[in-house]
Amino acid sequence: MKDISELKFPDNVHYTKDHEWALPQENGARAGISDYAQDQLGDVVYVELPKIGDRFEAGEVFGTVESVKAVSELFMPVSGEITGVNAALADNPDWVNTDPYEAGWMIDIRPDAARLPETLMTREAYLAMLKE
Repeated sequence: MKDISELKFPDNVHYTKDHEWALPQENGARAGISDYAQDQLGDVVYVELPKIGDRFEAGEVFGTVESVKAVSELFMPVSGEITGVNAALADNPDWVNTDPYEAGWMIDIRPDAARLPETLMTREAYLAMLKE
């Protein structure tokens, strides 16, 4: 496992206490797991994602990620409808490890609310939580 200082935490995404991230976009948000989460998991070998059109509340399980160490649940960062899934992860689950914020994104969401919830953390707040 890497030291926190070696991991990437982009300023333009928001984070959850469960280590998912959400990136606001023009028509919703894109989400995945943080660099910290993928580092803790180890080599990702499989990602199970929901179907387009599925709806979830913030905090509900929307899928799983399997690594050589364990299977972990994925939690919705915001309430809303799934509008896209990264189908390429079926053949390239390692992208979650190598590029969790770009190639390794997992889902696109049409949030129920116009704004992302206050419960999501800034980069600074997330780093402070990790250091506790």
